[in-house]
Amino acid sequence: MTSFFDQFMSPVFLGIPLMALAFTLPWTLFPSPTPRWLNNRLLALQSWFINRASSQLLTPMNIGGHKWALILISLMLYLITLNMLGLLPYTFTPTTQLSLNMGLAVPLWLATVLIGMRNQPTAALGHLLPEGTPGLLIPVLIIIETISLFIRPLALGVRLTANLTAGHLLMQLIATAAFVLLSLMPMVAVITSIVLLLLTILEVAVAMIQAYVFVLLLSLYLQENV
Repeated sequence: MTSFFDQFMSPVFLGIPLMALAFTLPWTLFPSPTPRWLNNRLLALQSWFINRASSQLLTPMNIGGHKWALILISLMLYLITLNMLGLLPYTFTPTTQLSLNMGLAVPLWLATVLIGMRNQPTAALGHLLPEGTPGLLIPVLIIIETISLFIRPLALGVRLTANLTAGHLLMQLIATAAFVLLSLMPMVAVITSIVLLLLTILEVAVAMIQAYVFVLLLSLYLQENV
């Protein structure tokens, strides 16, 4: 009778935390480029996906923001891989940990803010006060915009954590219900299993969409500051 939240505990083997393995092993799944002129289908699909994602993220930016192409695309592929591997049975999803997501969101958000302060400090500070604000509302709006600025990394981390945690909990609840109902009401158990299959397909889409949204919002924050 384990808790539903046991699946989100950090894995430990002989007293050694295995978080480092959960971070590093996904990189071994990516196919490496070959010196041949023609690649295989997997490499061609990976190259097409990277090109499409790069064009979607970097087209609205100035040339200065294109320096971030490598880190943004690498982060998106990394998050997609972690999220997708977490849907397999008996696996651990590191991105359900708020500490990891905040560790990714805060430094990258802070880097975008510091770039804006260094390159265009007047425009960066101008975002805190919309043009044409009445004089009485200026102090209040500055406080509100400052709070909204500092909430951005928290929203990034909590959004990714909450979506993945809720999806995994819902899958476990429905799977447990299907297993319990199998001997009592077989037809209801079959219907529950079909719902579980559809939910699993939905969670695959959520795993990819949430990684894309995380990187897309970072690119929007960067676009404001370059």
